Amino acid sequence: MRISLIEPAPPGFHIYSFVKQVRLGLPLIATMLRDAGHEVDVQVEVLGEFDWDTILASDFVGVSTITSTAMKAYAYAEKARAAGIPVAMGGPHVTFETDEALEFADYVVRGEGEEAVFELIEVLLGTREAQTVVGMSWVDESGVHRHNPSRPLLSSLADLPHVDLSLVSHHEKIDPRPILSSRGCPHDCEFCSVIMMFGRRPRSEPEDHTIESIRQAAGSPIFFYDDNFILSKGATKALLARMIRERLRTPFSAQIRVDSVYKGGKTDHELLHLLVEAGCDGVYLGLESVNPETLAAFNKRQSVDDIVGGLAALHSYGITTHGMFVLGSDADTVESIRETVDFAISSGISSAQFLTLTPLPGTRQTARLRAEGRVFTNNWSLYDGLHVVYWPRNMSPWELQREMLEAHRRFYSPRRLRTNSRQRLKGLLITHGWERVPENMAYMRELRAFCRTNDPPPLSQEAGAWQPAFDVEPAFASARSDGAGDVSGRVEAKAQGFPSFGPKATGDV
Repeated sequence: MRISLIEPAPPGFHIYSFVKQVRLGLPLIATMLRDAGHEVDVQVEVLGEFDWDTILASDFVGVSTITSTAMKAYAYAEKARAAGIPVAMGGPHVTFETDEALEFADYVVRGEGEEAVFELIEVLLGTREAQTVVGMSWVDESGVHRHNPSRPLLSSLADLPHVDLSLVSHHEKIDPRPILSSRGCPHDCEFCSVIMMFGRRPRSEPEDHTIESIRQAAGSPIFFYDDNFILSKGATKALLARMIRERLRTPFSAQIRVDSVYKGGKTDHELLHLLVEAGCDGVYLGLESVNPETLAAFNKRQSVDDIVGGLAALHSYGITTHGMFVLGSDADTVESIRETVDFAISSGISSAQFLTLTPLPGTRQTARLRAEGRVFTNNWSLYDGLHVVYWPRNMSPWELQREMLEAHRRFYSPRRLRTNSRQRLKGLLITHGWERVPENMAYMRELRAFCRTNDPPPLSQEAGAWQPAFDVEPAFASARSDGAGDVSGRVEAKAQGFPSFGPKATGDV
């Protein structure tokens, strides 16, 4: 078959806008399909405009989406279907919002898709019945949504091939080179859907496989895409030692927990030394907050002392740090948010992002906020952490929005450009640029007006839970999705709810 796999660009303008990166799910599946004899191309919108001539000449189109890209993904799926091409969707958003996605696609592959996609192709070729594809949802001839049983997670990653990034259009723009050495996370943060998507039992690639991926990078900078690069200290130390021993030292960055290097007053100097010797020049840290009650509410299982000690340890070894904070828990107040920002400024963090708590589909946090009537829009294009879409407990949505913007202004103040100037200049440009985007200006006007004319859902003293104060329909902003033409009438039908927050769904610059 002739197959096109596409990944829409996230909306808006944010701290990663200068990073040309690709999620590895589609390139991995493309590699497997290519090896099986299919003609495959992968198009990633952040790398360049889609080649619609190629896409619309395909026998089958696959669309991968996260929540903030769902509006674009639905519009692109509609465009392919209008040309008579069968479309399947996959990714975290449609895994948890499957019925919604089936309004715009013929099939939805839930969870991991490496096995299901081959069975789906057999369905398209007429050699398999749709109801036999485990982990797939589909629309039958009468228009009924059918949900086949869930597919178990892959028991091992050992049989997966090395990803061939040359299958990605404009792959030469990808920087740094992405490598995924594990899936899953043993932790269980309230706001994260990783466990629901990839499981709590981490599965790691064989060390030889990861080493070969590093070798193929040929000294280019690497980013480890793992949700947590240091799942097992023993395994990580062995990998780093082998990189050093085999002279594969290369600049790399990774996402880690700060308590991997400092916990309970103890610094792991051996791990830090190996990180530096193997080439680690930066880490991304889910710090979330320095309010102990917020850390507990998020089930973060790290202390403020761990954060302070871990940052000091990383900085002492010359490793740059990107601090990721989540503002707006039920334990947060305006004062605690400002204290968190004060800490970020004084701690020496190289760069930072301050995102508002976002009720992403699939998390326990989202289920609770929805049940309490506190989520007031399902305009998925706003679900990027830069737009408040729910009622916080101790402040209004507008106050949380204001504090998020002020956090970035303070951290990326021009007077702080003297240190880490490259990263902070990017942050300064993004901070001031975001507020000048017309869609964001419209959103902020509407949010402020919304908060002036609506009260939060009242807290029931008996049930101890929020109760809806008004009936809110899922609200998608009526919009055009750049490059895809008009958003479908079925999406626009969902736009009749309140509030719309801006004239466009994509929020593109």
